Amino acid sequence: MSAMIKLAQLCVIVTLAACGASGDNELRQWMVEQRSQTRPKIAPISEPKQFIPESYGQVATTEPFSNQKLTQALKRDSTQAAANGALIAPELARRREALESFPLDAMTLVGSMTRTGQPVALVKVENLLYQVRPGNYLGQNYGRVTKIAETEVTLREIVQDATGEWVERTATLQLQERSK
Repeated sequence: MSAMIKLAQLCVIVTLAACGASGDNELRQWMVEQRSQTRPKIAPISEPKQFIPESYGQVATTEPFSNQKLTQALKRDSTQAAANGALIAPELARRREALESFPLDAMTLVGSMTRTGQPVALVKVENLLYQVRPGNYLGQNYGRVTKIAETEVTLREIVQDATGEWVERTATLQLQERSK
């Protein structure tokens, strides 16, 4: 047993001897030397280029950012819009028809027939039945009847878009089947 104790004591002594600070001081000294010798290399910034302003060479023409140029463009656009609007604008001076005071979704196409060789559509609004022919006006968007078929009435409506210009669009009134 005493041999085991002696062996354990020997292991403790060897372990404590290995924990000495002799190599640690050399390592710390080497790290201090390396830090003092190392210098970062920074590339110098190049000199800025000299700016040489140039004069505006087209003095005789209108400057691109002037009020005069903007005014010319707005006049050109308004003239073009007025020309297009005159072609499409609704006939505001004419006498309005009875079915123009109702929106299209309040109308119901209940049938169609032919009278004296012309198609006639039967439209129901608020429990009243109206006869509609091509050329008549329907709805609140200046809708003019362009075609009457057995199952639908086709209209050409004139409405204003987001920019205020008058544009055409097609609308239809479909035949509604009765539910039993």
